[in-house]
Amino acid sequence: MTTSAPASERHVSEAVHRRRWAILGVLMLSLLIVVLDNSILNVAIKTISTPEPIGLGATQGELEWAINAYTLVFAGLLFTAGLLGDRLGRKKMLLAGLVLFGVGSALAAESGSPVQLIVFRAVMGFGAAFVMPATLSILMNVFERDEQPKAIGIWAGGVGLAIAIGPITGGVLLDHFWWGSVFLVNVPIVLLALVLMIWLVPDSRDPNPGRVDPIGVVLSVVGLVLLVYGIIKGGQLADFTDPTVLLTIGAGLAVLVGFVVFEKRSDHPSIDVTYFKNKVFSAAMSAIALVFFALMGVTFFSVFYTQSVRGYSPLQTGLLMLPLAAAQLIFAPRARLVVDRFGNKATCTAGLLTIAAMLAAFATLEADTPIWILEVIFFFMGTGMAHIMTPTSVVIMQALPREKAGSASALSNTFRQVGGALGIAVLGSVLSAAYRGGIEDKLTLVPAGLRHTAGESIEATLGVAAQLGPEGKALITPANDAFLHAMHVTALCGAGVAVIGALVVFLFLPGRTPAPQEGEKEVELVKAEH
Repeated sequence: MTTSAPASERHVSEAVHRRRWAILGVLMLSLLIVVLDNSILNVAIKTISTPEPIGLGATQGELEWAINAYTLVFAGLLFTAGLLGDRLGRKKMLLAGLVLFGVGSALAAESGSPVQLIVFRAVMGFGAAFVMPATLSILMNVFERDEQPKAIGIWAGGVGLAIAIGPITGGVLLDHFWWGSVFLVNVPIVLLALVLMIWLVPDSRDPNPGRVDPIGVVLSVVGLVLLVYGIIKGGQLADFTDPTVLLTIGAGLAVLVGFVVFEKRSDHPSIDVTYFKNKVFSAAMSAIALVFFALMGVTFFSVFYTQSVRGYSPLQTGLLMLPLAAAQLIFAPRARLVVDRFGNKATCTAGLLTIAAMLAAFATLEADTPIWILEVIFFFMGTGMAHIMTPTSVVIMQALPREKAGSASALSNTFRQVGGALGIAVLGSVLSAAYRGGIEDKLTLVPAGLRHTAGESIEATLGVAAQLGPEGKALITPANDAFLHAMHVTALCGAGVAVIGALVVFLFLPGRTPAPQEGEKEVELVKAEH
């Protein structure tokens, strides 16, 4: 059975309609690389923090920057990238983004210092910003409205797949090659995606692009970059009251307020801020940001838990994260059937409460907890995520007209990335502060000059312990204990954030879908497809 709406002729050409699933496959390949890269890096952070020649000897602050340099540029440019795609053609932007991402990956693989790695990660983020919104907006223009929830479900499943493949691929590469291989692996995939895209994917743009809004674009980029930079800096210093941090965050917020005021008054805004008057739209955005806040923060500390405290290899760590991704792969494409049955409000609230419960469960993990308990926690976290990502993506994309798909996609991605950057910065700073508090009085064995460095993270303490030789062995148990305490505190903070998210979703997302016949039609469509 295919879409037989009379409007289909008007929206999607027959040739494109026939190859829509192949196009979805190519779009998912390009998306896979972007998401894959972040999840591969998560397994490699411990290796990169190891002193040379094995790693780069990056500090915890530099590791946060290596992750966040990418996120910062990515989040800051998404609005602009979505806008340029809508105006100049999404396929062109997607191809340009992939090329830049490939070049950045090749350079990052050859980095000789943490600073170089941070710079080349920013280049990769620049390219990724043009890939991410274009995939979702092309999808919205290739599928008819009644097939969009199914296509978005598969697309979200692809994100889950990348999250699964990433840590395992990273682990295999780190077991056999040097740390740079986790970036170099992107290059052949980029080349394959470019060839398939030129061959299969149609170009599309906004039929009424109007005038470009350069002032709005600059304000949105500057405001977001300042805000995220301030938050990351606060995480790095573990002090959000530092004048630099307060000034930067304040300046970022002020510029964003200026952006909103300017866009409201403009007769050709790049982002129609009136969309945020829609409580449903705003609540869906908040849910996405809060999910990624929790997820990115947890991934950051769980890698140190499995590798530093439990002693697993990068490959074993990647395999341990499989349940998180498997659950997303299983449930993301089916989440809309749950929405048809129970509505967006019940589905997303249950999803966020599941995530909150699993984060709280992290606070029970000790150095000798049976590892299957961690697996169960990861599986239920993935299940919770799948039941938030798919429904909220559908709500957001369908809240805006089809022509504005790039803006909707950019908005949801910006909220995701800002949520993730906040998660790493805020939860990272909670982890640092709690760890330093727990380990400081145990560092009396360490030479005075090294004490500050040794107290920064578990990796720093273990690095100093290794330099001290046999004497340093006495530091290993206190370091593990201090880290576990810090992880418990951080996990409970994350759980609190997820509960706030559940409350927002419960208050503002709609209940049962207002048009049940559409839901029935989609269920029939699935049956017919199978």
